Amino acid sequence: MQPLLENESSVFLFTLSGLNETMENRYVFFSLTALFYPLMVLCNLIVIFTIISQNTLHEPMYIFICNLCVNTLYGTAGFYPKFMYDLLAEDHVISYVGCMIQIFVIYSSVLCDLSTLTVMAYDRYVAICRPLEYHSIMTNQRVLEWILFCWLTPFFCMSVLIVLTARLTLCGSTVEKLYCEIWAVAKLSCFSTTVNNVFGYIVIIGYFGHAVLIYCSYIQLIRMCIKSIEVRHKFMQTCVPHLLSLFIVAIALLFDVLYSRYGSKNVPQGVRNFMALEFLLITPILNPLIYGLNLSTVRQRMHHLNCI
Repeated sequence: MQPLLENESSVFLFTLSGLNETMENRYVFFSLTALFYPLMVLCNLIVIFTIISQNTLHEPMYIFICNLCVNTLYGTAGFYPKFMYDLLAEDHVISYVGCMIQIFVIYSSVLCDLSTLTVMAYDRYVAICRPLEYHSIMTNQRVLEWILFCWLTPFFCMSVLIVLTARLTLCGSTVEKLYCEIWAVAKLSCFSTTVNNVFGYIVIIGYFGHAVLIYCSYIQLIRMCIKSIEVRHKFMQTCVPHLLSLFIVAIALLFDVLYSRYGSKNVPQGVRNFMALEFLLITPILNPLIYGLNLSTVRQRMHHLNCI
């Protein structure tokens, strides 16, 4: 048998160092978060309840919007309760198992967001470019298959990444973020993380393929807009909110991935924290506002419910 390596260690707790430089303002941040998180949950629940309770909204586009809001509640639940606890605690630690669960929840939620937005782009393409075939293509079974795809694919990708990370022997326990992030944990490994990197890039390339599908869908949609004023109106009403939501998610995730892998430690902690929080801060509150207030059908139904 080979002797155990001297630098090999078992990590049971991680220290989250992202709050270290902002603790003097922790009560301010806690107060803002305590206002923001319930508001965000309420906005998403209102959209979900409106869509579920109104039979006229049981259409593919609105079901996908509902899925987007459910996913928002799932993803933010993996961050905000722990973040609020850390703001009041002296030591910002998380167990190894808790760290893996947080990684799984947050990043499977982000990938589910991208998958849902991709499916929504396809739905808009069929609705606008092939309206006569819409109901034969977007059947209830097809919608269910797309919803399962949006959830199961991220779950599979993140499960593999978690297994690959769990096999690593770690030589450190400090994660330089506000929450557990898979690359930040992998960098603590005593040995090579080539397998993790390869699979990580496969996932990134796979979801870049989602972006290609969205791009192709919108090229066709824009061509149709040029030909028809009616199509242009429909595009502005239903597709522009989708594009805005997609842009925010994509930019936030791109910043997070690039900074995690290639970012400089010379960047101020506050800037790093904001970049890390973009897709947990902006998207969760904007999605229900964009789709709940901008889409006239949802807005009218919400008003109708309030009047009952």
